[in-house]
Amino acid sequence: MKISSASSPSVSITPQAGGAAAAPAAAPVAAPAGNDALESAVLQPAQKALGALPDFDAARVAELRDALAKGELPFDAGRLAGLIQRFHGSKA
Repeated sequence: MKISSASSPSVSITPQAGGAAAAPAAAPVAAPAGNDALESAVLQPAQKALGALPDFDAARVAELRDALAKGELPFDAGRLAGLIQRFHGSKA
């Protein structure tokens, strides 16, 4: 049998209606019941403390913004950049 690039295929493939069959969804994995109680007991005080805090101190933000605009608050852009780079790690 000789195979050449000019030959046409003897079998044609046509897509079926509905496309490929979908794979069945995997069942969700449940955490052990005891783990939920432990996490709840550990996290409850922290959640209460966070709930008691305001979202942010608008007066303090305005005070710092004004001090920065007046030049009363020192700002070192190079130091800030270095701290950001150190925190996030240099990815060169």
